Amino acid sequence: MLDADLAELYGVRTFNLNKAVRRNMDRFPQDFMFQLTAAEARVLRFQFGMSKSKGRGGRRYLPYVFTEQGVAMLSSVLRSKRAVRVNVEIMRTFVRLRQMLSSHAELARKLETLEKKYDAQFKVVFDAIRQLMTPPAPKKRSIGFLVKERAAKYRRSVISPRH
Repeated sequence: MLDADLAELYGVRTFNLNKAVRRNMDRFPQDFMFQLTAAEARVLRFQFGMSKSKGRGGRRYLPYVFTEQGVAMLSSVLRSKRAVRVNVEIMRTFVRLRQMLSSHAELARKLETLEKKYDAQFKVVFDAIRQLMTPPAPKKRSIGFLVKERAAKYRRSVISPRH
């Protein structure tokens, strides 16, 4: 997770979060936290539209990224009650993500063993199941502007039939 995202969750300024981390660098080895390179930060800035100008409140340094272990270590650096509560929720989220990933992997393994067990007549069924398991490709938006206009209201004249 990015330092700015964590700072927002903890209710502190990014500057203060990073200052606390820099004071305790021995608690954050490279597998707990790392700093993005200039090229990675540019890509991130482009991706999310982050500010880069120094004079108007943008970042003056490269962002830090925290792994799951780094996020857990933050609770020992940031000692507020909110930091502890946020850390507990983040850890629960990581556990749920791991469970979801493992259940998906387990389902794929079971499907593979079934596929080996039965002959080619069920290949169509297994292919269909595998296709259902793959997430759909994201829909591409068309290039250009989409202008929604209301339909023009035309005055209708009532023509009376002549007898």
